[in-house]
Amino acid sequence: MVKPLADRRAKARQMLAVLFPLCSIAPASAQAFDCVIDPSVVVRIGSPVPGLLKQVLIARGDQVNENQIIARLHSDAEQATVELMSEQAASTSEIEAQKARLDLARNRMKRAEALLARNVTSTDKLEEAVAEMEVIQKELATAETRKRSAELELQRAQTVLEQRTIRSPISGVVLERSLFNGEYLDQDGKLATIAKLDPLFVEAFIPVSEFGKLHVGMDAQVVPNAPIQGRFTGKIKVVDQVFDAASGTFGLRIELPNPNNHIPAGHRCTVSFEGDAANLE
Repeated sequence: MVKPLADRRAKARQMLAVLFPLCSIAPASAQAFDCVIDPSVVVRIGSPVPGLLKQVLIARGDQVNENQIIARLHSDAEQATVELMSEQAASTSEIEAQKARLDLARNRMKRAEALLARNVTSTDKLEEAVAEMEVIQKELATAETRKRSAELELQRAQTVLEQRTIRSPISGVVLERSLFNGEYLDQDGKLATIAKLDPLFVEAFIPVSEFGKLHVGMDAQVVPNAPIQGRFTGKIKVVDQVFDAASGTFGLRIELPNPNNHIPAGHRCTVSFEGDAANLE
């Protein structure tokens, strides 16, 4: 006898409940919040020393690497100083001359000691030889000090010369080039602006009702507004501990990997935190 349809459906539900006791109806989509995608770092590059620009090697839109040379100031005088100090630091002629004099003074002292032992010479002669050797030892020490000073002066000159070369402190993209070859860059001036796009920082302001549900290290799903396509996963890096009373929100920062600079910065987006908030209950 065939069982009624209602009985068969009830039996099927019972079997599913036994076979899949942990299954449940999927929750509704997580709430999405407005956000903005920003560069993680924006650097306005200047120079530790003022000077006339000899070469500017970047243009707007260029990709640069950390420590890459992006400009050079005129440095003929500094280069000449480095060459002069290199010659002085490398010279060992004064030290070698004093060592030769010291060897000669030691031999004289030894001969004076031998002659005095045989009563062939006086004590004064030996004392003169000893004094001469001590003077030459001090002159040798002075020569060695001068050489070390020359080496330190060379290092200082090289540092001054290196300051005439401007390097990028970060890897990123050139947003703006402010000066060109032949222009003067003063100590407070700006040569260029460079933005770091990997990682990106996603800034969001979340209603205070969500405070306590979100924590540092939680995954976040970021969806840029059109025309950028895709859904990207980042991690919460900062949860502000001070609310904005006027808007009833608190700030949130998400770090979003962007290895190929695929996602542009300065764009609006939405962010959601699917599943993670429920884990905090």
